[in-house]
Amino acid sequence: MKKRIGILFFIAVFVGVTFGAAQVFAAAKVLKLAEVHPKGYPTEMGDQKFAELVEKKTNGRLKIQVYGNSQLGSENDVVEQAKLGVIEFVRVSTSPAISVFPQIGVFSMPYLFRSQNHMWNVLNGPVGQHFLAAMEPIGLVGLGYFDPGSRNFYTTKPLKSAADLKGLKIRVQPNPIMVNMVKLLGATPTPINYAEVYSALQTGVVDGAENNVPSWVSQNHYEVAKNFIKDAHARLPELLMVSKKFWDTLNAADKKALKDAAKEATGFQIKAWNKAEDDYLAQAKKKGCIVSEANVAEFQKAVAPMYAMPEYATYKEWVDKINATK
Repeated sequence: MKKRIGILFFIAVFVGVTFGAAQVFAAAKVLKLAEVHPKGYPTEMGDQKFAELVEKKTNGRLKIQVYGNSQLGSENDVVEQAKLGVIEFVRVSTSPAISVFPQIGVFSMPYLFRSQNHMWNVLNGPVGQHFLAAMEPIGLVGLGYFDPGSRNFYTTKPLKSAADLKGLKIRVQPNPIMVNMVKLLGATPTPINYAEVYSALQTGVVDGAENNVPSWVSQNHYEVAKNFIKDAHARLPELLMVSKKFWDTLNAADKKALKDAAKEATGFQIKAWNKAEDDYLAQAKKKGCIVSEANVAEFQKAVAPMYAMPEYATYKEWVDKINATK
């Protein structure tokens, strides 16, 4: 009798442990986060920190796998997939988000942010929080922002001032704001796929491009376009978003965990960005690149007419609020 009881007890314990393990396994959801940049890039590092924090804050119930280097598609592609709930998380620039939420295009206006600190005061304030919340009706929930650095011009020809851009072919994103800005600077905007920029610079299809320091160096554009001018014409905030379809399946505690993780990851990512920018600039200078400080006022004067263009009239309210932010 005792032997039978012992066997039954063993079976009960075994079944209980197995069932418990199965419950834990079933509860641990592995989620996708789409990123276009490669491993080690500052925004990808921010993604990894976010994933680490989410797993910790949800006691392992939510696990996020970061798919970098555009494995899940371009930024435009993954935004659409997130809206449908195919991908749970995306990290994208505000530029591709314009196609689904036109108002956020205000962040692309040239020389809108006076500095990195000014940008973060805006993003952490009423304006930035408004745009995060306003994404919900289109099927996305904004969790926070990452630092994008400043976008600057770099060319295969000498570049010391705004006048040096005149007549050059400059690669731009397929963004009407960037196209108009380059036109006002006297250059020819040339939309080209990002993956083709290096060869376009090397073969003379374009004379230059515009981007942030880590992209200029990490993509090896600095090898063929050695002239860089720090004009900081744009700071396009990076968006960390979650699919609303997935968000609506979460309980209040897990929603809070995601928002808290995003906030902590942002602080980590800003530090990673600043360090990467310093390291990459030093690397470029060591390779013989010429990095010039721009007379920003002359660039601003050239593109000022954009703010009076009818197509950007809807941005005026937000431009005024951003300008008023200290």
